[in-house]
Formats: sequence, structure tokens, C-alpha cells
Amino acid sequence: MTAKITMGTTTWTEHPALIHGEQRPVTLDEYAQYFPVVEVDTFFYALPQMSTIQRWLEMVPEEFQFIIKANQGMTLHQRGQEKSELEQLFIQYRRTISPLIATGQLKTILFQFPPYFDASVADIAYLRLIREWMGDLPIAVEFRNSSWYSPAVFPSLVQYCQDLRFTLVAVDEPRLPGTTVPFELVTTNPKLAMLRLHGRNQAGWANQDDQWRSTRTLYKYSDSELAGFADAVRKLDPQPSEVCIIFNNNSGRDAAPNALTMQKILGVHFSGLAPRSPEQLDLF
Repeated sequence: MTAKITMGTTTWTEHPALIHGEQRPVTLDEYAQYFPVVEVDTFFYALPQMSTIQRWLEMVPEEFQFIIKANQGMTLHQRGQEKSELEQLFIQYRRTISPLIATGQLKTILFQFPPYFDASVADIAYLRLIREWMGDLPIAVEFRNSSWYSPAVFPSLVQYCQDLRFTLVAVDEPRLPGTTVPFELVTTNPKLAMLRLHGRNQAGWANQDDQWRSTRTLYKYSDSELAGFADAVRKLDPQPSEVCIIFNNNSGRDAAPNALTMQKILGVHFSGLAPRSPEQLDLF
């Protein structure tokens, strides 16, 4: 079996390459002319109105899908929450995203955990609680603590994700001793494997000053680096039904160009895109 390959970026507004370099926010319907999926981080900070989600759905084709982040309360960015309060947040979250579920346009919910969420007994148990509270909804998990990837833990993590039907996200980020995680692409969910590519800017990643947002993902992947990811996708065994590649290297607005290059390298055609507007037909 050969996996379906999809790709997109984090957010749709910050990709001038899709609109002839115009310096304005890209609209969702413009973005959907090029990519079949987008990752939305709005949910991490606060749950949007359901009417906002309905407007998003009206702007995209029915095959277009959304990867949405779990709220920061759900990923324990703040420790010490009462279990009952947490459960209520999960209930509210599920209610909010019901329009995406109803139309089948929720690809997965991304739980991107903080660096201090580690392979401890309590945090391992919390993963099972997430599955209990989220029911059968699709879930992807991204870890940022290296303890999950130690030789003694990683095989058990893979099995645990398989048991919980979680997609274990393969993360590409700078290699910094003890503070980052390695790129490990494995199939833990037969329906979906996922890559999130943050770039390899070591200095920007380690930056702690007030400019960190503008430097953290300041990186343009070379064609040879992209070819390496393409090779990893081709060699993935077992192959899931779908492999989704998300580019987050957008501090320098490189995510969309890199994604379009990756599409060419893999030789994939995206079906169900929005009709290309006349002024965009000669863009690539």
C-alpha cells in the first residue's frame, strides 16, 4: 500500500509566496487553492466561537481539512489544574469543534506538549486520560522532552501510542543537547502519520529574548534536506493510509515555498483544492 500524501503549513495568513509576494494576509480561500490541509493554533490560546469555525468551512472545499491544536490547558502548560476543571475544558473543546467533526474536516487534534511534560508515571497516565476524554476523535501528539526518546523508553512509547490510536508526530528541529528531540518517523496510527518541520536554526531556537518569535523558525530547507524527508516518507513501514507533512519554518516566510517544492519532489497531486483564481494561475 502506498500512503496518500498531503501537506500544508501552520496558519494560512503568512504566506506571500501564494499571492505574488503581496504584503497582506493571505485569505483562507487563497491558501486552499494550493494546499489541502492547514494547521490552526488559535485553539491553543483560546477557543474560537463556533460561528468563526463555520466561516472557515464556508471558505474551503468540502475535502479541505484542518489540524487544530489542543488548548494549552489540555496540554498541561499550566500544572496543578483540578481534574474536574480539566475534564470540563475537554467537554467545552469537543463542543466547540463540533462543526469540523460534523463535516468530516477535522484531520487531527494536535497535542503539542511543553518541554517539561516528560516520560514520568503521571504524564504517561495523562495520555490515557486524554484518550478517555476525547473519545474516538483523531489525536496526534508531539513531545518536546528528550526523555520520551531515550532507548529505554521510545519502543514502549511507540507501542503505547499504537494502543491509544495516537499519531506520534515526527519532529524536525535543531539539534541541541538535552533540549530537543530527534526526528523519528514511525507509524503508530494506521490512518495517519505526521511530520512537523520547524527548521534547523540552532541560534534562533535557543533565543530567549523578546525577538524569539521572529527567529525560532527562521530557516529555509534546501532541496537535499527536503529530499531526505521524502525518502523517509517513502521508506515508512508499515505505510499508513495518509502521511501529512506540515511546514512550520515560517519566520522568513519559507514554509509555503518549501511545501510546494516538497510536493514536486514527491510528485504528488492534491485533489479537491479550491478553484485557482485567474491571477494565481501563473504563480508556480
